[in-house]
Amino acid sequence: MESLLKLAGVFDRIAKFMGKLAGFVVLPLIAIIMFDVITRKIDFLRIGMSQLSWYWLIEPIKLQDMQWHLHAVILLLSFGYAYLMNAHVRVDIFREGLSQRGQAWVEFWGLLIMAIPYLLLITYFAFVFVSISISQGEGSESLTGIPMRYIIKSFTIIGFLLMLIAVLATFIRICAVLFGSPQNREMALGQLNIFTDEVEALLEEGPPPGADELYIHTAEKD
Repeated sequence: MESLLKLAGVFDRIAKFMGKLAGFVVLPLIAIIMFDVITRKIDFLRIGMSQLSWYWLIEPIKLQDMQWHLHAVILLLSFGYAYLMNAHVRVDIFREGLSQRGQAWVEFWGLLIMAIPYLLLITYFAFVFVSISISQGEGSESLTGIPMRYIIKSFTIIGFLLMLIAVLATFIRICAVLFGSPQNREMALGQLNIFTDEVEALLEEGPPPGADELYIHTAEKD
C-alpha cells in the first residue's frame, strides 16, 4: 500500500502542476482579448494595422480562434487539478449527511463504477477524435483562421488523461482509508479533499459516541 500511495503522490503532483501551469495561460489569453478588442474598435489602429506586411498573423479571425483555443487549453488542463482540490460541482444532498467513512464509500463506488470506466472510454475516443483530425489535415473553418486544428484537439487527450490520473490518485487514497493500516489511513486522509465542510467541522468538535475507529483517528489528528 505504501508504494501505491507513493504512486498516487506522483499522479497528484503531475495533475496539480499541469493545473497550475494552465493558470498562466490566462495571461496571454487576456492580452489577446485586449489587443483584439482595441484594434477592432479604434478605427485608426484597425486601418494602420491592416497595412502591415505581417497583418496576416494578427487578423481578427486568427485572434478569435486563438481565444477559444486558449480557453479550451485552460479548461482541459485544469480538470484533474479541480477534482483533486474538490473545486468541481458536487450535488451532495445525500452524501453530505454521511460520516467521513460513508462519504469515502460513496466516492469509492462512484470512481470504480462510473468515473474510471468513463474516463478510459472517453480517452480512447479522444485518440480517435484527434487521429481523424490529423488524417484530414483539419484547420479552421474560416479561410484566414488558424490551421492545424488537430493541435488544439490533442489537448482533449491530455486533459482526460490528467483527469484519469487525478481520479486514480484519489481512488488509491480512498482504498488506503477504507482497507489500509492506521498509518496508511492517516497518510491518505491528509492528502484527500473530498469530504464536506460539515463533517470536517464535526471532526474538529470531536467524534460522536459510537464512531468507528477511522473517525476517531481522524478527529485526533485534527
